[in-house]
Amino acid sequence: MKILIFYANYGGGHLSAAKAIKEAFNNQYPEIDVEMIDCMDYVNKMINKITTSAYTGMAKKTPKMWGTVYKASKKGPISQFTKTSNKLLSLKLHKLIKKINPNVIVCTHPFATQMCTSLKKQKKIDVKIANVLTDFKSHNQWLVKHEYIDYFFIANEKMKVELEERGISSEKIYVTGIPISANFSKKYERQDILKENMLKDNKKTILFFAGGKYGLAKRSVYDILEILAREFKDVQVIAISGKNEKIYNKFIEIVRDYNAEENIKVIEYTEKVPELMSISDIVITKPRRNNKLREYGKWSTNNFN
Repeated sequence: MKILIFYANYGGGHLSAAKAIKEAFNNQYPEIDVEMIDCMDYVNKMINKITTSAYTGMAKKTPKMWGTVYKASKKGPISQFTKTSNKLLSLKLHKLIKKINPNVIVCTHPFATQMCTSLKKQKKIDVKIANVLTDFKSHNQWLVKHEYIDYFFIANEKMKVELEERGISSEKIYVTGIPISANFSKKYERQDILKENMLKDNKKTILFFAGGKYGLAKRSVYDILEILAREFKDVQVIAISGKNEKIYNKFIEIVRDYNAEENIKVIEYTEKVPELMSISDIVITKPRRNNKLREYGKWSTNNFN
């Protein structure tokens, strides 16, 4: 049996989900041949380079614009453009699918799904298609030509209702959550992790993510770290800036300004997120700008008891 996993490198989530799925098959069903391919890079390297650069630029420098484009892609000219372009690009993907001849195609990005359903509609391929939605809401881009998709793996029950309202049979829908690495299920030695990161065992621990290398909601992450530094002196915080030098430097500046070096540890990039999560009492990630954000400063450590 062969499984072909298609992803696209617009943000880390689609790739992470693809890796987690491949890892699960390799661990549990080693006899199955699993191949993972960046569909956009394969069909057109130049288009992939331009579009991923544009995505990165907007996400880093103008997150509000990125949000506007994301919403606009649900319907209207942008939506129609992506559908049409993916239909054209699918012709090259067809050659790859014929060569590999998979039993199942797993898609962790809607562009991959659109290319595959286009080929299936034209009867160029006859293969099961599994759509793994790496979102917490069913964006329309995921559902293009959904009648040609055989399986939908989704994050929550609310999404199931949304898909059923779009006419998708409940028999095709599986509420599994978004795929994550098996490392998050492992048991770790708490004391070893605390010692390695110079953390204390008698304090509550907050793990705080800045939003990855794209630094989405950048102003919010600074506001929240300031609140943690100012108000949460009796709690230890692990603040992960990711591969974003500006956010890392700003985090360091905030920690110094509030003399919070004792209780806030700033980390750039780490592959030990599962270990850090295992010792944390709460995780804060991808916060959005909110007019009531300053009210968060009224929290106390009672929230973690």
